[in-house]
Amino acid sequence: MPSPKTKNSANRSAGGSAGLSGSTNGNGRYEFMSLNRTPPPTLLQRQGSDPTAAARLRASESPTRRRGSGSSTSSNTGMPEEDCMRLNPSFIGIALSSLLAIDLWLSKRLGVCACEDSSWGSVRPLMKLIEISGHGIPWLVGTAYGLYKADSAAGQEVMLNLFMALIIDLILVGIVKAVVRRRRPSHNRMDMFATFSVDRFSFPSGHATRAAMCARFLLAHLVLAAPLRVLVFLWSGLVGLSRVLLGRHNVTDVLFGFLMGYWQYNLVEMLWVSSLGLQGLLGLIQG
Repeated sequence: MPSPKTKNSANRSAGGSAGLSGSTNGNGRYEFMSLNRTPPPTLLQRQGSDPTAAARLRASESPTRRRGSGSSTSSNTGMPEEDCMRLNPSFIGIALSSLLAIDLWLSKRLGVCACEDSSWGSVRPLMKLIEISGHGIPWLVGTAYGLYKADSAAGQEVMLNLFMALIIDLILVGIVKAVVRRRRPSHNRMDMFATFSVDRFSFPSGHATRAAMCARFLLAHLVLAAPLRVLVFLWSGLVGLSRVLLGRHNVTDVLFGFLMGYWQYNLVEMLWVSSLGLQGLLGLIQG
């Protein structure tokens, strides 16, 4: 009669040759499981019976979905799409950034009268005098006085339209400054003459727009000798230059201001009030 050990070894060898695997239970006996047992169905097999799920799976594996995986990756990283686009700026964006950097650098280099201890600090009082000559308040007061003292219809017509041009300049410059909201240069000292709320912004230069518009107006409607015409032209250029030397504005603020003032005069010509219109206006005021 074979021993128990012989039976156990025979059973183990038989189980291995039959392709079975087993484990012992609490009583020390083997419980055999077939290695040929059917595996659980995979995800693809389970979804094969569901047409909707199968179509969804095929769509997820399509090339279009794989090409769009970049956007999903950016969303998974938590980075907004616009930030991802900024990482690859266009040529125009690079060019504008470079021009802005050059503008800031050049404006700071030219601000030689920004304070008394600057390299040209001794010229600062003269530059501030030129600054006042291009301010809006002296021009409005002087034009109103000229309109009051004018003894001819032609003189009144010119003074009235110049006054209207100054009002248009103040309105348009204020609107553009409020929209753009560009800060003044960091080296500027806020000791300007008679400033208003929008004057804390830099773009465009109101002095430059006013100088260009008034210079063109005077050269077109006043009979001036050649030296005076040259003086008016030089005055408008010095007003714009003083804005950069004093550190009030950047170079682009002044250049755009000159361009804006030049075209503002065209608007004044379109809205020109004749002497007949002035007489009718005065009649309405007196009536």
